[in-house]
Amino acid sequence: MKLKKPTLLVQVLIAVALGVLFGQFMPHAIARIFVTFNGLFGNFLSFAIPLIIVGLIIPAIADLGKGAGRMLLLTAVMAYGFTLFSGFFTFFVCDPIFPNMISSGQGVAEIAESNEALKPYFVVDMPPLMNIMTALLLAFCVGLGLSAVEGVALKRACEDFRDIVTMLISKVIVPLLPLHIFGIFLNMTVTGQVASVMSVFIKIIVVIFILHVLLLVLQFCIAGVVGGKNPFKLLGNMLPAYFTALGTQSSAATIPVTLQQAIKNGVAPNIATFVIPLCATIHLSGSTMKIVACSMAVLLMNGLGIDFGSYAGFIFMLGITMVAAPGVPGGAIMAALGVLEGFLGFGEMEQALMIALYIAMDSFGTACNVTGDGAIAVIIDRIAGKKDKVNA
Repeated sequence: MKLKKPTLLVQVLIAVALGVLFGQFMPHAIARIFVTFNGLFGNFLSFAIPLIIVGLIIPAIADLGKGAGRMLLLTAVMAYGFTLFSGFFTFFVCDPIFPNMISSGQGVAEIAESNEALKPYFVVDMPPLMNIMTALLLAFCVGLGLSAVEGVALKRACEDFRDIVTMLISKVIVPLLPLHIFGIFLNMTVTGQVASVMSVFIKIIVVIFILHVLLLVLQFCIAGVVGGKNPFKLLGNMLPAYFTALGTQSSAATIPVTLQQAIKNGVAPNIATFVIPLCATIHLSGSTMKIVACSMAVLLMNGLGIDFGSYAGFIFMLGITMVAAPGVPGGAIMAALGVLEGFLGFGEMEQALMIALYIAMDSFGTACNVTGDGAIAVIIDRIAGKKDKVNA
């Protein structure tokens, strides 16, 4: 009987546990092998991030420029608006709370520079082809251009490149993430920082779970006001989709249930069959919430301040990047690494902690995303219904 491969969440949890365990007694000569791998993987990730940005964002923007016209634009704007709402809601809630929860002791960036930290045997430089902002600007320019012209050949080339990047993420980067995280926590255990980091992890996970619940209530209150329906009944009807997403950790796999429950909420079947599959790809409010909250925590752990001006630009750009996130486990955080580096200056250590934190809550973020899709469907159904009455 063939054994089922553990989910990425299970693999990451095992990697964290083993990193903490083996860090207690593993000989430094052996441990430095894993630290050497971390250095190589981190440099390769830095090389790959601009390629990921270009490969994912160009086809995403190009696809949104055409298609179903007004309905497509309306749904995309609504999804982006909900994503921005999630990001700013998270910022304003966490900004006064996190400083009281997270002490700014030795920062995660200083762990790598500590004299007690393990050093790699060798380092191989892998300079990226372009910096993060250049990649973002290139992606926007080409994507918007393709949405306006009939560039069939270039569009197909960009779609092929997107497939290559998606394969790189799903077949190379994501499978190696647990080993990378193992090395990070192994090194943190050697420096004696793992206890404080793990305590922060637990606090953040509890806070984000509560924020997810509040976000869904707010989203469905908005949908209830627009749609003229009871928001709590709407949210209650979407709970089967929420729990299905918790189990599958996949927005795409949950589409049949989300679609069924959206129709149960009174959304017209033709609207639901358009909005729900599209939102499964472009609406990531829960994922945005996790990334914003976790990034704020990592900054505070480094003893750095949180500036609203910097975060406003970060959230606006993150919302666009989430639209391009590939539908693989951990795909959203991989797409966001470039924005984290470009706007917040996250290095290898900070990125690894972000990945570990994000994946630890991956199922809750996915559940929040797909449940919120139901709120968007109610709003689009109401707007489309009014438009049809006016046209009639």
